[in-house]
Amino acid sequence: MHPKANVIMSPVFRRESERNMQTTSKNNSASTSASVLMINAQGIMLSVLGHDYFLSYNRIPWMQDAPIRSVLNVQMSGPEAIEWPDLDVDLELDSLRHPERYPLVIKRNELDFVG
Repeated sequence: MHPKANVIMSPVFRRESERNMQTTSKNNSASTSASVLMINAQGIMLSVLGHDYFLSYNRIPWMQDAPIRSVLNVQMSGPEAIEWPDLDVDLELDSLRHPERYPLVIKRNELDFVG
């Protein structure tokens, strides 16, 4: 378990997460990896390229009700992005490093004006 995380995981979740959490690129280098460290009621803790990031459900509300297996299936999508292929979600690493530069804007439909 990650030293920064104060979360008690059930044995079933721990076994499942140990099998599915780590996803690396073809060369299996730790510097090219993305993994989920923790999922709790407030959000998701990720490790990407050796740095840890907490994604609050306030910033990514579409992930809150996603199946755990789909959330655990995170991978690198090129050198500067991560993706959850099962959820059709992509994030640039810069949005993890500097979330203040990426305000959350949701369009309910194509006719909504976002300005």
